[in-house]
Amino acid sequence: MKEKNIILAARVMSMVFTPFYLSLVGLVAMFIFSYMSLLPWSYKAFILLMVYLFTILLPSLLIHLYRKYQGWTPIELGKRERRIVPYIISILCYFCCFWLMNYMHVPRFMGAILVGALFIQMICALINVWWKISTHTAAIGGVAGSLLAFAEAFSFNPMWWLCVVLILAGLVGTSRMILRQHTLSQVMAGFGIGLLCSYPLLLHIL
Repeated sequence: MKEKNIILAARVMSMVFTPFYLSLVGLVAMFIFSYMSLLPWSYKAFILLMVYLFTILLPSLLIHLYRKYQGWTPIELGKRERRIVPYIISILCYFCCFWLMNYMHVPRFMGAILVGALFIQMICALINVWWKISTHTAAIGGVAGSLLAFAEAFSFNPMWWLCVVLILAGLVGTSRMILRQHTLSQVMAGFGIGLLCSYPLLLHIL
């Protein structure tokens, strides 16, 4: 019973902290900590809804339909050679969102979040050709890198937020290993890639 509860908790962590949430979390942080907090709530809600639709809901739905079409379980979809199509689906959805934001003349600071998340996904997809890497920890590593970039750009102390992110990174990485989706090296490499991709990129743009 105890083992089943641990596995259930690991599955919940993997589902809640999906790799697709990076852009949404980044924008929420920007709306809280930067001068963009002065923007009208209606505008911020519209941007967040658009980003949610294109970076979380749409790719999740399309990947789910693809998995059902192939007759695979979520665990079977996790095999390295079967992750190529989900990567392509996700990257295309992100590109569509970025194009819409440009078309609507959304401030470039908001687009920077999407560019960072897209860059991380493309690097992970490239690595996946040879070696399976954790996109879950890459995403939360991207959150950590974004937080550090925002802290430096907008001069606020990120210590408590960074502590929360690191604790969540440990829980997410552990859950992926419990579910036997990744090894420790794959989890750590994912976090490192997310951190090293997002921090310098966003700091340069900001």
